[in-house]
Amino acid sequence: MFGDAALSAFELDFLESGERRRQPLGLGWSTRFESAEPVREFRWAKGGESFPGWYYAVTTGNHVGYESWLERDRLLLLDRDPQVVGIASQPFWLHWHDGQRKRRHAPDYFVRLADGRARVVDVRAGDRMDESTRESFAAMRRACAAVGWDFEWVGTPDPVLMANMRWLGRYRRTRSGRPAEVATRLVEVFREPAPLWSGAERVGDRLRVLPVLFHLLWSGVLGADLEGELLGTESLVWVEGRSEWAS
Repeated sequence: MFGDAALSAFELDFLESGERRRQPLGLGWSTRFESAEPVREFRWAKGGESFPGWYYAVTTGNHVGYESWLERDRLLLLDRDPQVVGIASQPFWLHWHDGQRKRRHAPDYFVRLADGRARVVDVRAGDRMDESTRESFAAMRRACAAVGWDFEWVGTPDPVLMANMRWLGRYRRTRSGRPAEVATRLVEVFREPAPLWSGAERVGDRLRVLPVLFHLLWSGVLGADLEGELLGTESLVWVEGRSEWAS
């Protein structure tokens, strides 16, 4: 039926307009999975090991589900990535037969990039990988390669980076970047790299200025060494150049 055997060997099982569909990979791959509903529920079990929840992604303007703190951290990073324009969690089941039994796997995220490419992301700490998971990821990688999607397995991110991202993520919404005149002034002040605290003081009352500064750091208008150290009063801040404020 298809030139590549993988396009028939794998099947996609997903929800579309509330209806369950199951199609060969060769037919279903063009579905806009970045807008897909999750194929399984996020369960909150008392005493369970998972930590499911919903994260509000400014990239999509919608809530995206996660099943662990590690997945939530990855959502933060995806939400801040300027190349990401769409994110969906648990977008489909991938079905296949491994030669002995039927298998299925639901990836953690489907991501649409600004250039139109698609990326499937699975999140799992390296010390939590077992043989079954490796086999599932290998099958997902083969399926993605057959239709031109990227596949990415991601583990535990840098702890310093994530501590900073969790803080800045509190200021990810557009309202934190207001008033616009404060944002404009911050960009002017940090055209020459300066310590965070003293730079903010040059703009005005810190209670009014700092939320805007943190929003600009989140959005990439301003930059800092987010992997080398925790943000503090002496952290060096500079203009990165993304956004109308940095033009």
